[in-house]
Amino acid sequence: MAAEARILVTVARTSGSVPREVGAWMAVATGGVTGTVGGGHLEFDAIARSRAALAGGELAEEVRYPLGPRLGQCCGGVVWLHFERIAADEDLAARLPDVALRPLALFGAGHVGLAIARIARDLPLALHWIDSRADQFPADPPARGWRQEALDPPADAVRDLATGSAVLIMSHSHAEDFDIVAACLKRQRDHCDLPFIGLIGSRTKWASFRQRLEVRGFTEGERDQVVCPIGVPGVAGKQPGVIAVAALAQILSLR
Repeated sequence: MAAEARILVTVARTSGSVPREVGAWMAVATGGVTGTVGGGHLEFDAIARSRAALAGGELAEEVRYPLGPRLGQCCGGVVWLHFERIAADEDLAARLPDVALRPLALFGAGHVGLAIARIARDLPLALHWIDSRADQFPADPPARGWRQEALDPPADAVRDLATGSAVLIMSHSHAEDFDIVAACLKRQRDHCDLPFIGLIGSRTKWASFRQRLEVRGFTEGERDQVVCPIGVPGVAGKQPGVIAVAALAQILSLR
């Protein structure tokens, strides 16, 4: 299929209660829409304006939308949408606005790791995904801002994680998990720049790890930095998707 010209619609400014944040975007083509600026009549009008421009009409660079009764939305705030043409031969990704993404280091590409990665594509996360087995990663290309790394031993990746990374540890091996936890705590001792260290597993697994970490010389305060089991409280179920949702909600709740 030949590439189409598109209109890139971006939330430029906001005031008050609004459905999406500054930087949210959608790309409108004649035959489809990618992304969202908030849905409802706001988005309906933006799509209509964009398609009229694609058909040869004029295109305003910025439009103010009061989200009140006249628009059929009761948010009460104001959204300013920016409109720009993207030629068929232009790379859309290169024109997308920079949005602050939380760095997330995910150790393990097993069932839960794959579920986390699938859901994380739609979340404001920059994923650094590490596994000792190169053939475990899916064939589709990484999402924007992602990095996939096959490294054996995977604990060696800890020293190169982005500052401020939240860490989820769920490799195929308890031995690998332990070494990754120990490497994270060593980094915390030296730099204190990992706001969350989460380990998949039971309380029994963590009790065993705690004892071994104590033998390694890690203090009680250092060991208390590890969260195990992972996931927001109250979410039951051991299916990979359930665990993934609970763990990602925990990450998104971090300040």
